[in-house]
Amino acid sequence: MRRMWTAALLILVVVGFALPAFAVEVAPRISDREIIEALAELKAGQKSLQQQLNEVKGQIAELRQSTRQQIDDLKQSTQQQISDLRQDMNQRFQDLSQRFNDVMTLLQILIGVLVLVLGGIVAWLITIWRGLVRVEERRKAFEL
Repeated sequence: MRRMWTAALLILVVVGFALPAFAVEVAPRISDREIIEALAELKAGQKSLQQQLNEVKGQIAELRQSTRQQIDDLKQSTQQQISDLRQDMNQRFQDLSQRFNDVMTLLQILIGVLVLVLGGIVAWLITIWRGLVRVEERRKAFEL
C-alpha cells in the first residue's frame, strides 16, 4: 500500500510539473516577408506620429506668436491710454492754471478798486477834519 501511495504521489508530481509545459503554445512561424511588412507598418505609423507632432509644434508656435501679438497690442493700447490720460491731465492743469490766473487778476483789480475807494474815503475824511479844525480855530478866534 505504501508503494501504491508513493507511485500515486510520484504520478501527481510528474503530472503537476508537466501541466505548465502544456500551457506554452508553440508560436507560429513568421516569415521574413511578414516581419518586413510589420516593420514597414511601424515605420509608416512612426512617420504619421512624427507628422502629427510637427503639426502640433507648428500650432504651438502659431499660438505663441498670436499670444505675443495680443500682448504687444494690449501693451501698446495701454501705453496709448496712459499717454492720452497724461495729455488730458496736462490740459486740465493748464485750464486750472489759467482759471487761477484769471481769479488772481480779478482779485488784484478788486483790491485796487478797494484801495482807491478807501483812499478816497480817507482823503474826504481828512478834508472834513481839516475843515472842522478851521471852523474850530475860527470859533476860538471869534471868542477871543
